[in-house]
Amino acid sequence: MQNVIFERIEKDLKGNDVVLYMKGTAAFPQCGFSALVVQVLSQLGVPFKDINILEDSALRQGIKDYTNWPTIPQLYIKGEFVGGCDIVREMYQSGELQQLLSDKGVAHQSSAA
Repeated sequence: MQNVIFERIEKDLKGNDVVLYMKGTAAFPQCGFSALVVQVLSQLGVPFKDINILEDSALRQGIKDYTNWPTIPQLYIKGEFVGGCDIVREMYQSGELQQLLSDKGVAHQSSAA
């Protein structure tokens, strides 16, 4: 079962520059941490694929196993795991997130924190 989940995750990561595994959707986040990451990405004008882990319990556990990271949300840029809410917020405030997006060739607005 885990192999099927990992294959699904890898397909999503390869098919999209920016992927956010979150509780809820970008339009209707189901937790404050997910909402904050959506807000940061929206502020930067970054298009991203939102994947609601609440709809699939196997995926909810599978994404945690995939990264060995215990919490949701999880942000990926060009297949690379970036982190959760606190890390994304800190990177955004320091300008590190904007630099990572530039380095990876992902279009974004360079608004200051």
